[in-house]
Amino acid sequence: MTHPSEPTARTTPAGTATVPTGTAVPTGPAAARPRLIATDLDGTLLRDDKSVSARTISALAAAEAAGIEVFFVTGRPARWMGVVSDHVHGHGLAICANGAAVVDLHSSGSGRHRIVETRPLERRDALEIVHALRAAAPGVSFAVERTGGIHYEPEYPSFPLDPGASFAPADVLLTDATDPAYAQPVLKLLAHHPTRDPDEFLALGRKVGGAHGEFTRSSHSALLEISGRGVSKASTLARACAERGITAEEVVAFGDMPNDLAMLAWAGRSYAMANAHPEVLLATTGRTLTNEEDGVATVIETFLPG
Repeated sequence: MTHPSEPTARTTPAGTATVPTGTAVPTGPAAARPRLIATDLDGTLLRDDKSVSARTISALAAAEAAGIEVFFVTGRPARWMGVVSDHVHGHGLAICANGAAVVDLHSSGSGRHRIVETRPLERRDALEIVHALRAAAPGVSFAVERTGGIHYEPEYPSFPLDPGASFAPADVLLTDATDPAYAQPVLKLLAHHPTRDPDEFLALGRKVGGAHGEFTRSSHSALLEISGRGVSKASTLARACAERGITAEEVVAFGDMPNDLAMLAWAGRSYAMANAHPEVLLATTGRTLTNEEDGVATVIETFLPG
């Protein structure tokens, strides 16, 4: 075992350098100022305690002052965006729920950020996925993320940030039209399995239900995040950039988990965090330090005037 104080080498994709852990220089193409920075939050921009470091706050503010737009692109729902809403300047928009919602972080009626666009998962598709996964993976349980909040099956391990959520079988959550809360658009279907390997569960979900939705994951447990067909961080980011006349080549993206892969592939330049999932480490044009080491800020600073 390597002693904690000793740097260890990481194997990098072809075309990048081998960087010892703890080195403060990101690998990848030469720095050139982008027009837009797209960054994931958990495991990427945020520290492990869900805070934003002073260095990262300064880098984000300096980027926008230099005319670079910053988009937070996350699997989080709108109601969990308070961790970064104070650090958005200019446009104030974020892409949430893996691309299913565009959110105005400057507007917070009754403490909630305003959703300005949705790309929902159709109920019929959601039900087909529920039935397919139940048959293929006994023991699976579901939650339904809507624009107004989340609803759980009783067996699903609920999130502590959502103490007011309701509980019912997924078939009821997706078909009961008598409850106004269940009439809201479905942003994500979540599927949890207590014993499956996370990557194998993702592959199984795509095999049995991929015709009805987009499957991904961002948790270290066997938790699938399922969006409407064609909905991803990448597709919603591409739409937002097209509206602004920004091309993929003018975008730099940061991420760490499989739900970031499509966005990282779409962007002209992409950086994997040193703590990223192995597939992400192999998929990007560059690498940076871990989220605990301000890896995003380290790269952003190379775009800014000296």
